[in-house]
Amino acid sequence: MDGEKNDDLEMKQIQSEDISKKEGEDEKSHGPKFGKRHGQMLIYFLLILIAYSIRVNLSVGIVAMTDPTASLNPNIPTYNWTDKSIVLSAFFWGYILPQIAAGWLANRYGPKWFLVGAMGVCSLAGLFLPTMAAQFGSRGVMAARALQGLSQGFIFPSIHNLLAKWVPPGERSRLGTFVYAAGPFGTVVSMLLTGLIASSWYGWPMVFYSFSGAGLAWCFLFSYYGCDGPSHHPTITKEEQFYIENSLGHAEHKPRMSTPWKKIFTSLPVWAIFLTQSGHNWGFWTLLTEIPAYMGHVMNFNIKSNSVLSALPYFVLWVMSFVFSYIADLFVNHNIFSIGVSRKVFNTIGLIVPAIALVFLGSTGEDEHNKAIALLVVAVGINSAIFCGFNVNHMDISPNHAGPLMGVTNGASNVCGIIAPLVVQLLVTDEKDPEQWKVIFYLTASIYAAASLIFVIFGSGEIQPWNDEEKNGKEKSEA
Repeated sequence: MDGEKNDDLEMKQIQSEDISKKEGEDEKSHGPKFGKRHGQMLIYFLLILIAYSIRVNLSVGIVAMTDPTASLNPNIPTYNWTDKSIVLSAFFWGYILPQIAAGWLANRYGPKWFLVGAMGVCSLAGLFLPTMAAQFGSRGVMAARALQGLSQGFIFPSIHNLLAKWVPPGERSRLGTFVYAAGPFGTVVSMLLTGLIASSWYGWPMVFYSFSGAGLAWCFLFSYYGCDGPSHHPTITKEEQFYIENSLGHAEHKPRMSTPWKKIFTSLPVWAIFLTQSGHNWGFWTLLTEIPAYMGHVMNFNIKSNSVLSALPYFVLWVMSFVFSYIADLFVNHNIFSIGVSRKVFNTIGLIVPAIALVFLGSTGEDEHNKAIALLVVAVGINSAIFCGFNVNHMDISPNHAGPLMGVTNGASNVCGIIAPLVVQLLVTDEKDPEQWKVIFYLTASIYAAASLIFVIFGSGEIQPWNDEEKNGKEKSEA
C-alpha cells in the first residue's frame, strides 16, 4: 500500500512538473510580455494620433480664423468666410481618392515607405496652410486640406495591412483598438491645444506649424524603427515571430496573393462593412466638424471653453474604447461569443446608444447646457464600441486582404465626410437656431440606426472562402 501511495505521489509530482513546464513553454512561445509587436503598435498609435490631430485642428481653428477677438495678438490675420462648411469638407476631397490603390500598393510592396511619404506630404501641406490662406483665401485652405486628405488616404489601408501581419487574432480587439483609439485621443489633443494656441499671442497659424512639425518628427521615427512585418524586424525573438505568424496561419515569406476584386465586390459581408462604415462616418464627421459651431453659436461658449467642451466627448470615447476592447476580447477568448456575434453586439452598442442620445439632444433647449453636454458625451463616447465592431471586421473576414478591403470601404464610405458638412450648411442656415440643429441630430440618429441594422443582418465574423482563393484553387486541382 505504501509503495502504491508513493507511486501516486510521484505521478502527481511529475504531472505537476509537466504542467508547470508546459505553462512556461506557452509563456515563452509568446515572446516577451512587451514584444516587438507592442513597440510597433506604439508607433502606429503616434501616427494616427498626429494624423487625426492634423485632420481635426481646422474644426476649432476655423472658428479662430474667422473671429477677430479669438487671439490676444491683434496682428493675427482673420477672414470673413461664408463657405466654412465647404472648407471643412475639403479634406475629404483628396482623402477618398487613393484608398483602394493605397491598400493594393501596401499589400504588394509593403506599407512602410508609403506611410513615411504620406505623413511627410501631409505635414508640409500643413506648414504652408497659413500662407495659402493669406494668399488665396478660403480656396487656398481648401487646396492645402485636399492635399492633406490625399496623403492621409494612404494611412488607414496601410495600417490595416500592418495590423493584419502583426496582431494575433486573440489580441485583435485590444491592440487594434489601442491603435485606432489614437484617433479620438488625437481629436482631444487637437481640440484642446488648438483652442489654447489659437487664443494665445501666437494665434491660429502656430496651430498648423506645431502639428505639422510633429508629423515630420514621426516620419524620422518610423523610418528608423518601422517594419513591414515580423519577418522584417531585425531583433524580434524567434518565439514571438513564430507566435504571431502561427496564430495568423501563415508565414510572411509565402508568395504574394493576387487580390480577388470580383469576389470582394460581390461579398455581402464586405458590403455590410462598407454600408455600416458609411453610416458611422456620416455621424462621426457631422459631430466632429460641427460640434464647435453648435457649442459656439447655440450654447454661446467662447473659444477656450468651446475647445475644452468639444474635446470632452472624444476623451470619453478614447477611455471607453479600452473598456469595450477588453470586454470584447474576454468574450471571444473565453468562447462566450463567437467573433461574429461579438462584432455585431459591440457594433450595435456603438451605434444605437449614440442614436438614442442624439434624439434626446434634438429636444434639448438652448439654455440646458449641462444636459446637452452630457448627451454629446454619450453620443460620442459610447460610439467607441465600433472599434470592436465593423472597424476590425476586415481582418476577421480576410486577413490576407485586410489592407485592400480597408482601402475600398474606408475610401468609399468617406464620401460621407464630404457630404455631411455640406448637408449641415444646406439645412442650418442660421447657426443660432436650435430647431435647425434638431433636424441634423434626428437625421444622424436615423442613419446610425440603419447602419447598425445592416451589420446585424449581413455582417460576418467568418473568414471568407476568397481569402485563400489561390490556395483553395490549387487544392481542388490536385484533388
